[in-house]
Amino acid sequence: MASYVNQPDGVFPSVCSLDCPDQCGLLLHKKDGNIIKVEGDPNHPVTKGNICNKVRNMTERLYDPKRLQYPLKRVGAKGAGKFERITWDEAIETTTFHWKKFIKSHGPESILPYSFYGNMGILNAESMDRRFFHQLGASRLDRTICNSAGSAGYKYTMGGSLGIDPEDTIYSKLIILWGINAVSTNMHQITLAQKARKNGAKIVVIDVHKNQTGRLADWFIPILPGTDSALALGMMHILFAENLVDNEFLKQYTVGHEELKAHVSQYDPYTVSKITGVSIDDLYKLARMFGETSPAFIRIGNGLQHHDNGGMCIRTIACLPALTGQWLVKGGGAIKGNSGYLAHNSFALQRPDLLQTKDTRLINMNLIGDALLNLDPPIKSLFVYNSNPAVVAPETNKVQRGLARDDLFTVVHDLFLTETARFADIILPATSSYENTDFYTSYWHHYLQIQQPVIEPFGESKSNVDVFKLLASAMEFENPLFQETEEEMIRQALKHPSNSYLREITYEKVVEKHYVKAESTTLFPGKLPTPSGKIELYSQKMKDDGYPSLPTYTPLLDDGEFPFLFVPGPNHNFLNSTFSTNDKHISLEKNPKLHMNVSDAEMLGIEDGVMVRIWNARGECELVVSVGENVLPGVVVSQGLWADLKGTKQLVNTLTPDRIADMGGGATFFSGRVAVEKISIK
Repeated sequence: MASYVNQPDGVFPSVCSLDCPDQCGLLLHKKDGNIIKVEGDPNHPVTKGNICNKVRNMTERLYDPKRLQYPLKRVGAKGAGKFERITWDEAIETTTFHWKKFIKSHGPESILPYSFYGNMGILNAESMDRRFFHQLGASRLDRTICNSAGSAGYKYTMGGSLGIDPEDTIYSKLIILWGINAVSTNMHQITLAQKARKNGAKIVVIDVHKNQTGRLADWFIPILPGTDSALALGMMHILFAENLVDNEFLKQYTVGHEELKAHVSQYDPYTVSKITGVSIDDLYKLARMFGETSPAFIRIGNGLQHHDNGGMCIRTIACLPALTGQWLVKGGGAIKGNSGYLAHNSFALQRPDLLQTKDTRLINMNLIGDALLNLDPPIKSLFVYNSNPAVVAPETNKVQRGLARDDLFTVVHDLFLTETARFADIILPATSSYENTDFYTSYWHHYLQIQQPVIEPFGESKSNVDVFKLLASAMEFENPLFQETEEEMIRQALKHPSNSYLREITYEKVVEKHYVKAESTTLFPGKLPTPSGKIELYSQKMKDDGYPSLPTYTPLLDDGEFPFLFVPGPNHNFLNSTFSTNDKHISLEKNPKLHMNVSDAEMLGIEDGVMVRIWNARGECELVVSVGENVLPGVVVSQGLWADLKGTKQLVNTLTPDRIADMGGGATFFSGRVAVEKISIK
């Protein structure tokens, strides 16, 4: 493997590590051993040199004066943020001393890892760490905070994370961006959509907020939160009633179209309009547009699944392309995710066979606050990496109360003194992705990519892989699995006979070319990984699992007598809490806002630009209000996870429920209700 670290000057290939579907190819410019510029790789087949502000300004984050350089131990009260420098030896020894003590007194399940995909590198997200905690016998974490509900729902319909190739969407004539602010969270899908638009395509955006994506649409359709499945069912009603379906496709490639036709008769336009807030005329227009335009493509967003009914919502929308036979047309079909094409040998990386007690408890990460406060037997130690639960997890106040427990020993491995790290007993400095060896698999395009180290580790920082090797050694784990190199693990991951799409991808090829595409194929004609091998409009497996066998609309759960549905969506310049403490990115995003309909604002005597208090039984926030027509009456929307700065109340997840979605163990961030009032200036 080429050594870029030892070359102080030059331009070197890289890949974006952010939890984003685009996973851009990058070029890193170095001078005197430091990265001075990050730009897009113009030769990348999908991202083609275009990158977002987040990454364009990455050097501000890499060399931020606030970045951690050496291990720290707490010397003040929990949450006070007072620490002093220690050595790595002391940090590892202190950590393993406590763990050995807890294992002896409370058992290994008293220790819990907490992580997600703050770094999308496969090795640094799900390899040596999983091996370590399996060998330790720690409680397992159910990593369901992002896409699990939608993935479960989509799988019931399509069998797995398989959609069309996004590169083919330049041929689409109708592009529906459903519940996705793609300008901010999937920018290259917008680039492809704009190419399609030049060839006559129409872009329709369905969302609860007329954000940047809604503003570029040919047609923006506002919808009430959590009612998307009803809208899809209403479209199906019209498609069947007006014979806008492809009966030959339905007979050959689906199961249950006759049952679905009878079922959707109850979702007439009048009923659906009352549920969704979409007018009857617009419902007819949308259904006819979808039924009469080919190729038609639906990009299914992440936001839809963060509801009580999120899994069923995605399952329902995923049925629509089958009704009109779009899967047989280049540029037609849908994408929820495409990770199935690049699925690697996760067993070889994670080694779940190291876990001796197979019924070791599993803790849903969305319930971390409740788990820290109420679980019996209790969690005695928490190891946090690639995540910041004090900001990103629901019910923030509950989470922070749990983190503040004096008897909880917490270790945080991160680049910055995050809100979670302030509660830590030991803090370990983490490398950036540009300092690691790793490989990446997009969950949107079909390219696997490799990252070779470009710069030396910052200060005394270490990668996740190296940290867990140190911990394994200190815990006296003698299995040679804990000494394997990054190259050895990548080779193991790429040997995955059950995924034929990876058949031609080798370690040597990826190192040579930097990005390699999964073997191309069409889903149809072919056999899907569903029980029937077909698209399951009717799912017997759903029935067996306790769900309705046919797509069904279920209202959101009761969240109290508060007047507004609250949706805390993403913003343009942060990614979850990443960048929320970096001055450059804060200056680009300016300040957190709450979007409110003008009719609601007038009723409450709230003027545009004033500070408002948002509250419910879980907590409160204070944000600047933006009054207009970007949301429907009865809905308020915020954007971004802003840092917990002294003197502010801007942690929106203080308001979000920690209920679990209908399937997949998913989060319900977008199913909360709040009240809003103007803050009087004394």
